Amino acid sequence: MRRLGTQARGIRTPIIQEGDNLEEIVVSSLLDSARQGGFSFQDRDVVGITESVVARAQGNYITIDDIAAEINDNFQKEIGVVFPILSRNRFAMILRGIARSDCKIYLQLSYPRDEVGNPVLDPEKMREAGIKPYEDLITREKYQEIFPDFKHPYTGINYLDLYQEIGGGNLEVFLANNPEKILDYTGDVLVADIHSRHTTRSILQQAGARKLLALDELCTRDKGAGYNPDYGLLGSNKATEEKLKLFPRQGQELVERIQTRLKEETGRSIEVMIYGDGAYKDPRAQIWELADPVVSPAYTSGLDGTPNEIKLKYLADNKLKDLQGEELLEAAREEIAGKDNDLVGKMEAQGTTPRQLTDLLGSLCDLVSGSGDKGTPVVLIQGYFDSLADK
Repeated sequence: MRRLGTQARGIRTPIIQEGDNLEEIVVSSLLDSARQGGFSFQDRDVVGITESVVARAQGNYITIDDIAAEINDNFQKEIGVVFPILSRNRFAMILRGIARSDCKIYLQLSYPRDEVGNPVLDPEKMREAGIKPYEDLITREKYQEIFPDFKHPYTGINYLDLYQEIGGGNLEVFLANNPEKILDYTGDVLVADIHSRHTTRSILQQAGARKLLALDELCTRDKGAGYNPDYGLLGSNKATEEKLKLFPRQGQELVERIQTRLKEETGRSIEVMIYGDGAYKDPRAQIWELADPVVSPAYTSGLDGTPNEIKLKYLADNKLKDLQGEELLEAAREEIAGKDNDLVGKMEAQGTTPRQLTDLLGSLCDLVSGSGDKGTPVVLIQGYFDSLADK
């Protein structure tokens, strides 16, 4: 019986800079790691490349002044910004650009948490104060009265204070969970949430917003700086105090070129994907990691779909409960080898959580590579598509 199942390896590369040949760096780093690590490549291995180095190699950057110009091109005099996340290196940078525009800013935050779970106030104090989160609007003055000492449990930041500091006297911030509340201040609105943006936009459109754009509709065209035609400012991240890195573009061409090169070098059919934030939730702080618009903006075709797996625990406790040892193992292998091509809704698949393969694999890649100083922006996953039936 083969004892080794799925393996994930962080692959070290040179520090990648603007203009580097990322295809060459990824392929050569993988080949070097196999020689040093004494392993070989197999069909259906998966190579993940973090979106950060893809965008960096592309030089997909914009400045705060670029954002200010984009706002001035689309809004006059005032702008309402609805449901941004609480972040120093993501929305705070975008807000700096908005604050440099010519517009008065009305900033509406959701509460008690933002879209990805960051707390903006203490829920217990909210209940004690009799605040009804589905009805009440909390002004900055009321917030300071009820939650004067609140800070984010991980960052130690009060984001109302941070955003007010960025916007200065040109910004008015309040908390409300009904997106229509922004229309009491202005009809010109920028939708700033990520995964719920289509719903927020639809609500505001039906409520009669005068001018309505979302973050994925800004910085979408080549104006001599960075841009992303699909996601605009969504997925952007702080690079310097004056510059942001956008989500990478033209990723599909890159993953397919790398797949072709790996086939030429190894003789194996290897899947390739670009990954951003993993799609998982911190059980303590209740913060959902996924602040990017998608886990994987580009991947090769073999990563389409969801897993189609039998729950071994279900087999062992039910259909095969009278078997033991080698007989049980062989019977389980036969069940796996003969499973239906589509197990959705079947009892034997219950509890296998058939999420998108790219979401599962991207989350694994993100956990392996981390976002700090490991120096492994490429991840090699082997054996992910194996099962107990593969001897």
